[in-house]
Amino acid sequence: MDADMLLERIVVNPAVCHGKPCIRGHRIWVTLILDFLASGVSIEEILANYAGLERDDILACIAYGQVL
Repeated sequence: MDADMLLERIVVNPAVCHGKPCIRGHRIWVTLILDFLASGVSIEEILANYAGLERDDILACIAYGQVL
């Protein structure tokens, strides 16, 4: 999946989570996922702890972080 398609999984809505970038369909902040990854938590561990997330959601957070 290319970066543009991944980035479609990230939404910014002032009415949701005070406008912080979140994974579409969830109230999970991009920064939360990036913080987990930075602290050594694996993608598999995140997926196991957050039902409904997909691997591409995590990759979308990484892509979003690289765009900033």
